[in-house]
Amino acid sequence: MIYNVAQLDRVFLEIGPLTIYWYGVIIATGAAIGLWLAMKEADRLRLNKEILIDFIVFAVPIAIIFARIYYVIFEWERYATGPWWGVFAIWEGGIAIHGAVIGGVLTAIVFARVKNISFWQLADILAPSLILAQAIGRWGNFMNQEAHGGPIAEESIAAFYRVLPDFIMNQMTIDGVTYHPTFLYESTWNILVFILLLLLRRMNVLRGEIFLSYIIFYSIGRYFIEGMRTDSLYVVGELRAAQLLSILLIILGIILIIYRRKTTNVRYNDVPLSEKKSTKYHNKASKKKKRK
Repeated sequence: MIYNVAQLDRVFLEIGPLTIYWYGVIIATGAAIGLWLAMKEADRLRLNKEILIDFIVFAVPIAIIFARIYYVIFEWERYATGPWWGVFAIWEGGIAIHGAVIGGVLTAIVFARVKNISFWQLADILAPSLILAQAIGRWGNFMNQEAHGGPIAEESIAAFYRVLPDFIMNQMTIDGVTYHPTFLYESTWNILVFILLLLLRRMNVLRGEIFLSYIIFYSIGRYFIEGMRTDSLYVVGELRAAQLLSILLIILGIILIIYRRKTTNVRYNDVPLSEKKSTKYHNKASKKKKRK
């Protein structure tokens, strides 16, 4: 059976020598929607939105840098033999979400210390935004025809076409071979995790549990989907980096939830994350006035 649907162009816009790719547009769109969602939540909680904006200004570029560094480290042999600028050619794809998460978490820890706010509350507010941005960002992989799985069995291709739109299946057909759209599997899983996090938010769970649930459930899905992919980064031999890290994150997330349930009773909606309303900031301001 032959399916004759034009494949999608990776290029979004060309202005003279400047080429803008769909990959970057989709990633940026996911980040923008995630920020909008976080700002809406800040409004709901009557928090100081400037804190979130300040954090995003630092976190986004650092997360992208870490995502690229993570990818290049595990693909160093490929980049070592190519042109030096290939290391920076992020528009061609090649960023790892685990690297972005590591960079974002480290930034949040430092930022929370500097601002004297709760890391866990900051992480809880941003977790749904992060998983939604990841769900959207996977479509950038789709446009680049990457992050796909192995070939779909010939006898199953027709069944896939009956379930999925032609444009998805055709874009996943590369050099005459149709591959599993694992980008779609992960995007769908991330949407389900996003819904779960919103439900946990409504339940007003203990502070930190929304973020830790994101870590655990995203890692569960990533572990199984990673096993289907053909472009995995490897640690040693056939050991996939994403699967190893997913296992470690699941274990760490469970341990931290158990620990926090024994050491805190502060819930998600408690103690506003606001420089203007926070007791700590209020006390500091009062002391300064007294000194004057």
